[in-house]
Amino acid sequence: MRWTGGRPAIGWYGPGGAERDSPLVPGRVLAFVARGERRCPGVWRAGRRTPCPREAVVPGRAGNAQCPECARLDRSFSVAADTNVADPRTYRVYLAWFGPDMVKVGITAEERGSTRLLEQGAVTWAWLGRGPLMAMRRTEELLRAALGVPDRIAYSRKRAARAALPPEPERALEVARLHARAAALEGWPESLERLECEVVDHAGPFHLAALPTPARSPSQLLSGAAVVGRLVAAAGPDLHFADGLVVDTRLLTGWDLAPAPEGAVTDAPLVDIAPPAPPVEQDGLF
Repeated sequence: MRWTGGRPAIGWYGPGGAERDSPLVPGRVLAFVARGERRCPGVWRAGRRTPCPREAVVPGRAGNAQCPECARLDRSFSVAADTNVADPRTYRVYLAWFGPDMVKVGITAEERGSTRLLEQGAVTWAWLGRGPLMAMRRTEELLRAALGVPDRIAYSRKRAARAALPPEPERALEVARLHARAAALEGWPESLERLECEVVDHAGPFHLAALPTPARSPSQLLSGAAVVGRLVAAAGPDLHFADGLVVDTRLLTGWDLAPAPEGAVTDAPLVDIAPPAPPVEQDGLF
């Protein structure tokens, strides 16, 4: 799944490196069936894909469809893994809010704009600063330690919370308050340019107004298993269907997908989505 120009699409690739996108439009019925085996898609770097030389078979439940060898190669030159610290691009540090008691600080290349926030499923967010990569890394660690926020939030928690979010003005006020707390901290790197608080809300791009309560989600795809439903929303890597089904598109990567036969229904293995846990006090933020 890709977010391009603020809109979601499914990316396809085939023999010879051919690629195309299929826009994901709310209201459309999606009906597909998995075929064959799930195989490693290789490595994406510098705007192009290098196929897995072994076309390795990978587990159906894995969120990352890469085989161990391709995953190691991917992380050998990665900003996220701190193996590409000489990256000369300008980066930005952001504050992202995913739901009550779900806040994180992260960084992204400035040239990517808000794409990283869309990919993560951030409902409300704001920039904190911009500058060289290592200055952003130091700022990220400073804010995590001082504000007591985690470096990751599980997608299972994010998707469970989306149907019961506080109103947009409340979300914006909470992010603005957190931005002010972060800005008041000492120890920011001198090479960082601080940015004024401009809160952005993704309820529109995600189509959260039409969101039913998340109820079930495929735990994996199997060869011959179908997924069928009417798409109503997309947030991060998740597709929300009208019947409460939520499909984590990371589980689709590496599968050969074909149109489902007439009359097919969802028969992939499903698990219930637990309701969001009550908010608890998050030290340093509230």
